[in-house]
Amino acid sequence: MTASDSFDTLKTNEAANTAQATAAENSAFAPAPAAENVPASAADETAAPAPEPALEQELAAAKKTAADNHDRYLRAVADLENFRRRTVREKDELRQFAAGRVLEDLLPVIDNLTLGLNAAKAPNADLKNLVGGISMVLEQLKSSLSGHGLKEINPAGQPFDPNQHEAIAAQPSEEVEDGSVIQVVRTGYSLNNRLLRPASVVISNGPAKTEAQA
Repeated sequence: MTASDSFDTLKTNEAANTAQATAAENSAFAPAPAAENVPASAADETAAPAPEPALEQELAAAKKTAADNHDRYLRAVADLENFRRRTVREKDELRQFAAGRVLEDLLPVIDNLTLGLNAAKAPNADLKNLVGGISMVLEQLKSSLSGHGLKEINPAGQPFDPNQHEAIAAQPSEEVEDGSVIQVVRTGYSLNNRLLRPASVVISNGPAKTEAQA
């Protein structure tokens, strides 16, 4: 091999090495291949999480609570209606049988009046005994009614009270002061401090006034 051929070979090898180095540099700085485009909607559907079991449990619990509340409401309405009916029934029964105790206490009075009437029909009836018997029956009647709150209003000699007395007449009196009751014509009655009937009375308008003599 001549010197000329060696020089040509050396130049050829150097050019090849230079080409390889350039190619390597170009491959190092070359852009990376683009990633495959995936539709955004498809990615979102793939990434969306499944419904949580806790949410379904809360919904079921809320439905059960609503059903329980509705059941309690229906029961309360039914109880209220039953209470209303029971109250109406008890009120009717009270109105029908409220006088039961009073009538029970009056039955002995009726029995004694019957005995007194039979005694008065006897041929040898004693008037004095009949009067005494009737007086006893009257006291028995008053005692029975007093036990149920009945009270007599007998204001003889007391000041006139328009809330409990009814004046039917007025007359002069030397003994009874002006504005007081002279006579009770009809006894009044009150029931548990509630006026049933005022007492009919005659009131005094003071001493009689004499005309001055001329």
